[in-house]
Parts: sequence; C-alpha cells; structure tokens
Amino acid sequence: MARKGKKGSNRDVRDSVGEEAGQASNGRSKLGGRSFLYVGGRDCQVAHLRQIASNFGAELIHHDGGLREAVSRIDTLLPSVDCVFCPIDCISHDACLRVKTGCKKFSKAFIPLRNGSKSSLERALQTMNERDNSR
Repeated sequence: MARKGKKGSNRDVRDSVGEEAGQASNGRSKLGGRSFLYVGGRDCQVAHLRQIASNFGAELIHHDGGLREAVSRIDTLLPSVDCVFCPIDCISHDACLRVKTGCKKFSKAFIPLRNGSKSSLERALQTMNERDNSR
C-alpha cells in the first residue's frame, strides 16, 4: 500500500505546473527582458515577488518605500525600469508621490496595486502580458 504524503505537499508542484501551462497557452511571455520597480510592500515577500516576475521572464527591482532606503533613491532607479508597481496599502505618502511625479517625468507607466499581496502583482503582470500578446 502506498504511503500518502502530507496534505497539500503537492501544492507547490501544482502551482508551478499551472503557471507554466498558463504561459504556454498564452504563447511566449512578452514581458521577457523587461524590468519593473516595486516600491513599498512587505520585505518578507520580496523573494516571492521576484519569483513571480521571473516566471514572466521579467526582472523585479524592489525599493522599500523609505523604511531603510532613502526615498531619493527612487529617482535614480526610475530611468532604468519599464514600469512601476506600488501597493497602495503598504507605502508611505511621500514615496508614492515621488514615484508618481517621477513616472510622469521619465514617461514610465505607473500601476497602483490594490494591496501588497503576491496575487495582486501576478494579476497585474498577467494583464500586461495578455495586452502585449493581443497586439
């Protein structure tokens, strides 16, 4: 009789297979090679957010929104990215204002996220990928 593993032990395998299947059905990701700036959010999720971006072939640069890093550093990061994500529940007003004005100055896309969850970023990237694939 076969031994059963822990409940939900195949969860990671199912999730990664689902992501690969989703990308395969949509064709190749058009986000490959692009870089995004993520300002704010929770430090404990940065590695997960980078993994989500890399699943789309993109690079994610993180700025904590002024907790430990200087807010002025945002201005030096903006010219090198294609788009900026800001979770509106996990960012200071000063950092958000700096990002918005910097995005206008450098003509970068600014995408506010409803919250700092992993699924919120994944939905935004999926939407961008679908829009790019439909062109």
